[in-house]
Amino acid sequence: MTRLKPKVIVILGPTASGKSALAVEIAKKIGGEVISADSRQVYKGLDIGTGKITAKEMQDVPHHLLDVISPKTVFTAQDFSEQGRRAIDDIVKRKKTPIICGGTGFYIDALLGRVVIPNVPPNPKLRARLAKKTASELFARLQKLDPRRAKDIDVNNPVRLVRAIEIATKLGRVPVAKSKQLPYNVTWIGITRTSTDLHDRIHIRLLQRMKAGMVEEARALHARGLSFKRMVELGLEYRFLAPFLQKKLSKKEMLEQLESRIRDYAERQMRYWKRNPDIHWLSPSQLSALSIRRILKGIIS
Repeated sequence: MTRLKPKVIVILGPTASGKSALAVEIAKKIGGEVISADSRQVYKGLDIGTGKITAKEMQDVPHHLLDVISPKTVFTAQDFSEQGRRAIDDIVKRKKTPIICGGTGFYIDALLGRVVIPNVPPNPKLRARLAKKTASELFARLQKLDPRRAKDIDVNNPVRLVRAIEIATKLGRVPVAKSKQLPYNVTWIGITRTSTDLHDRIHIRLLQRMKAGMVEEARALHARGLSFKRMVELGLEYRFLAPFLQKKLSKKEMLEQLESRIRDYAERQMRYWKRNPDIHWLSPSQLSALSIRRILKGIIS
């Protein structure tokens, strides 16, 4: 008898699109548990800056792969894939449905077998040379080595840029997502919003996080030993919070530059996901017009 593949639901979309709330709502309807697929929410203490879901917002739905490691330690896509598969197995064994929710596309593809993570060991000599370069210099180098990978990488994340350059130097390019038989029965649900709507949500969300204490959180992280260099490596919010705390940027400059980068990041997320033809894209109007139960019946059954 052929063994049935475990059923897995993926909720994805750009930052600030409403993924987490939808994942919780679906989980409550079907008895699911959420696996966070965010490359920075795995780190302890990076809460407000990453927009990490709160205990109240979880509504008693179990969440996995949040707060698993110190931000001083690098957590790779390979680490995520290994821990994510253990979480899927555990959830399935308890006869629950795994719901993967997040916006880090490469992590999700690695977890579900759509892309094979290359077995390229660290190159200390290359890393030492690259450590002296700025993010913009690293990005320019990656563009020459692998223009395709450069299109959707976080241009402000030196750790990810260095790793991509390392792989491209060894293999010629970073492997692309492949169409292959997945070890899971996957349903892909994406949330799409107009640019105007998404930009408004990004703006409001950023102001909310500032009010909630995003700067104070970064200051406390530094006081506990997180270097400004590592903070910059963590990307996005922390890349701009670090120079702000060092008085290299004014509050106005920090907010303007950060909001612009978050918008750019959202666009890169969408470009990445457009390569996956299996995603069922839903607009906010569709979500409000249909009950979650009807959506699930139409897509998952």
